[in-house]
Amino acid sequence: MSGRPDHTAARWADDEAEERAGEHAAAEAGAASPEEGGGLGAGEDGDEGATILTDVAALMAQRDEYLESLQRLKADFDNYRKRVARLQEEQSARAEANLVMKLLPVLDNLDLAWAHLGPREAQGEPASEEARAIGQARTQLLDVLGKEGLERVDAVGVAFDPTVHDAVAQEAPSPSDAAPSDAAASQDAAGPAAGASEVASPHAIVVDEVLRAGYRWRSQVLRPAMVRVRG
Repeated sequence: MSGRPDHTAARWADDEAEERAGEHAAAEAGAASPEEGGGLGAGEDGDEGATILTDVAALMAQRDEYLESLQRLKADFDNYRKRVARLQEEQSARAEANLVMKLLPVLDNLDLAWAHLGPREAQGEPASEEARAIGQARTQLLDVLGKEGLERVDAVGVAFDPTVHDAVAQEAPSPSDAAPSDAAASQDAAGPAAGASEVASPHAIVVDEVLRAGYRWRSQVLRPAMVRVRG
């Protein structure tokens, strides 16, 4: 073995030292890079968070606007539905009243026929088939319409009411009407009794005879009664 130094081994040792130094520098650079990367990532996350908050605020404002518009639309639709229902009820009521008005001449004819044939039966004469048929038809028609809301105005002896009576004739008061009895005078002094609104006072204009019946339909006057008054 020669005592001269081995140049090849020395070169290998130098290369190995340089390689280890490079690895050490790379390791230090790798340790520093995550910190730098972390700083950049934090800034980007902050900007992205602010953008998300802005978008959320815009979406909430848009949601509130849509909700308000929907509430207004719902209120308008509810009002429209109520208005349509009210118009339908009014149209139905008018149609029913018009139908009843068309039936009033039929009732008038039945009244005339019954006024001609009815007294004969009341006097004890045998009722004819025509009289029975007319009486039944008149009664049934009045009952059916009465259940639906028709009210007949044909009372005699009540106070004249211009809202339901149409006076076409007037009879002069009799002396007995001009001089009321003591009982009637005492009742007037004491005040009106129960049911006095249906009974005329001695000095009032009263219905003496009903020439043609009047009718109310559900508290609405369809036709005033044609009457002769006294007083």
